[in-house]
Amino acid sequence: MPEEGVPLTPRAELLTTEEILTLARLFVKEGVDKIRLTGGEPLIRPDVVDIVAQLHQLEGLRTIGITTNGINLARLLPQLQKAGLNAINISLDTLVPAKFEFIVRRKGFHKVMEGIHKAIELGYNPVKVNCVVMRGLNEDELLDFVALTEGLPLDVRFIEYMPFDGNKWNFKKMVSYKEMLDMLRQQWPELEKLPEEESSTAKSFKIPGFRGHVSFITSMSEHFCGTCNRLRITADGNLKVCLFGNSEVSLRDHLRAGASVEELLAIIGAAVGRKKRQHAGMFSISQTKNRPMILIVLFLRLQDSPPAIPSTCSGDPLCVQGLRHRTSFSNRVATLWTKCRLPWTYLLAQRWLGSGSPQRHYSSHSDSETHPKCLRPVSQAPAARSGPQPASDQLTHLDAEGRAAMVDVGGKPDTERVAMASAVVLLGPVAFRLVQENQLKKGDALVVAQLAGIQAAKLTSQLIPLCHHVALSHVQVRLELDSTRHAVVIQASCRAQGPTGVEMEALTSAAVAALTLYDMCKAVSRDIVLGEIKLLSKTGGQRGDFHRS
Repeated sequence: MPEEGVPLTPRAELLTTEEILTLARLFVKEGVDKIRLTGGEPLIRPDVVDIVAQLHQLEGLRTIGITTNGINLARLLPQLQKAGLNAINISLDTLVPAKFEFIVRRKGFHKVMEGIHKAIELGYNPVKVNCVVMRGLNEDELLDFVALTEGLPLDVRFIEYMPFDGNKWNFKKMVSYKEMLDMLRQQWPELEKLPEEESSTAKSFKIPGFRGHVSFITSMSEHFCGTCNRLRITADGNLKVCLFGNSEVSLRDHLRAGASVEELLAIIGAAVGRKKRQHAGMFSISQTKNRPMILIVLFLRLQDSPPAIPSTCSGDPLCVQGLRHRTSFSNRVATLWTKCRLPWTYLLAQRWLGSGSPQRHYSSHSDSETHPKCLRPVSQAPAARSGPQPASDQLTHLDAEGRAAMVDVGGKPDTERVAMASAVVLLGPVAFRLVQENQLKKGDALVVAQLAGIQAAKLTSQLIPLCHHVALSHVQVRLELDSTRHAVVIQASCRAQGPTGVEMEALTSAAVAALTLYDMCKAVSRDIVLGEIKLLSKTGGQRGDFHRS
């Protein structure tokens, strides 16, 4: 605990119980099989037992864990175990009561030890004890911690000191995994390495004859990004795809704005696609603003088997059928996971957001027939038409007296209507770089623009007075960065079954996505140009198909 304490988040900004459970259901449905409640301190929530009980009802969720400071654990653990809690992590950085009080700014060491023994008494095995090792503070206690594992079924996890806002990280304070291991081997040369579990973040060792074992979390000296399958949600509802990344996406705000499951999946897919293959080096991380772990409330882990890529239904904006291992998923991707150790989030993003491009690329839908490809600048070639092309020099939205009127489509047959439109936003070098690196103060411009485009397509009849309301069966908005022009290229497509076309929906979607990018970037530059808003194709109408070549 910092000397000055920590600022408390207003209650209205925190996720409610129902919001936590809504997000949990969404992630479990998509293949997450382990959820850990962390914090801050989760056991101070009066509804924590109820949350655990309701999580326990989720089909497919195999593990419900908690990370706690342990002070309230002995009192609450019997209720939590009955509710379905089956994994415990206890944070404890010292075995010296006076030093404990100095670190956490309060008494309570004996309550923590009581909680550890209560967990053992109730059959938890192992009970994980997390110890952040800092030079000059507690590195002299490593052997004492290891000695606890002789008679107790503990997994003592030594964690390399990591930089977060407010913890005054200094490289000289960090004790590396190799240094810690050498200290242990000097005392116990028979220390033997245990096999690593799939997607494990820990390197585990055991002393023959001891009931428990020790582990090392080597985030700083030997990263494990290649096998990481973790996501985190902060107490105020922001999704973090990397513990060391400062990029966050608010799921809370979209939940409260009434976002659908499909829209939430699009947001999550875009965030996952932005996850890097590995985090920056320790010195770069220490210079990056990154909110502390005390603000994290949910820790999500996909199952340990190689991640199946979500299959999709062609009729919906994004119909993900699940991430659990299925016989139908690509053996080639599974082999890639096993042999190349690509992060599951990277593979997931390849399917959700397209492959082959190192640039940021967002798509609200993908399927086997419309696999996302890089957008290229459209040439100014003349439009090509196919099918019947009756000439018309009359405006269809005027009546006989020249007044505006809505076209009567009651006598037209229902056919599948598909339209695609595009727009280009020339940002300029400064705004382009900030968008590319996701460093805008307003947030992720591409995700916000994508959602705005989807919403605009659905609301077109409310924005354009004489447009008919169309029940869209599919909306897709794709954005790609064009570094040669410092531009964002937007492509929107819409599909519906009905008597009228959807080109206005596609054009509105592309235009509003472009306007949203302008709004997100206007504080950085006013020299932003919106252009090339045009219809690319239209099919299914009585007057024939249209394709801009």
